[in-house]
Amino acid sequence: MNTVPTLIEESNLSIAWYSVLKQIVDNPGKDITPLLLSLNGFDEVNEVRRILDLDLSVRHLNSVITVSETIFPDSLYKYCKNDRTELYKVYKNNLTRVKKIDPRNSSGTYFERLISFDDKNQLEIIINSLNTSGGVRRSKLQASIFDPKKDHINGPYQGFPCLQHVTFYKSDNNGLVLNSFYAIQYLYKKAYGNWLGLINLGKFVAQEAGLQLHRVNCFVGAEHLDEEITKTHARKLLTMIESKL
Repeated sequence: MNTVPTLIEESNLSIAWYSVLKQIVDNPGKDITPLLLSLNGFDEVNEVRRILDLDLSVRHLNSVITVSETIFPDSLYKYCKNDRTELYKVYKNNLTRVKKIDPRNSSGTYFERLISFDDKNQLEIIINSLNTSGGVRRSKLQASIFDPKKDHINGPYQGFPCLQHVTFYKSDNNGLVLNSFYAIQYLYKKAYGNWLGLINLGKFVAQEAGLQLHRVNCFVGAEHLDEEITKTHARKLLTMIESKL
C-alpha cells in the first residue's frame, strides 16, 4: 500500500472525482493514503454526475444530491428563501422524520452536528465571527463533527461520521477557504456527494458573511474504493466518463 501523499487540484468537481477514481484504478490496491483534494473552482460536467447517479441507483445507493444534503441541505436553504435562521428552525423541526426515513441517519447528520453540537450552533458562531468588524480570531473559525462520547463505539463498521472537522480561512481579498478532514472516505458511494456538500456549505457561509468562496480543500486519511464496486466495473465507469469529458 502506497502511503505517499497524493495531491489532486482541479477547478471542476466532476473532473476531480474522475481523477481520483482513475488514480486508484491505475494503481495497486483500492486506497489512496492520504489524499489531498483541492478545488479552486466548482463547475460540474452534468453527464458525469448522471452516469454516477445511474450506477448508484442500480445498487440502491443514495444519489449524489442525497449525500450532499447531509452536509448542507441546499434545497431546504432555497426553500427557506436563503433565510438562515429559518433554515436552522425548519431543519431541526424535521430532524426526527429525517432519521426515521433513513436509519443510517440514526446517529445524526453532518449538518445537525454543525448547527446543534451540545446545543451549540457552530456555523452561526463562525458566520457571526466573520461578520465582526476588525480582526477575526482564526482558531474560532472551526467546527467539530466527531463526538467521542457518541462515536467511539465498538463494532466492525460505522458509517457515521466519516467527516471529522471543518475549518474556514478568510483571505485578504474577501475570499473564503473551507478545509475539511476525513479519517476515511468511500469514493464510489460518498465522495462526489461529500465534496458537493462541502462546496454548498462553503458557499452558504461565504454568502452569509459577504465573501466569495475561493477554494475547498479536503484531506482524507484513506480514500477507499468501496466494496460495492470492483476495479473491473470502475474501469467501465472511467470509459463512460471519458467519452463525456
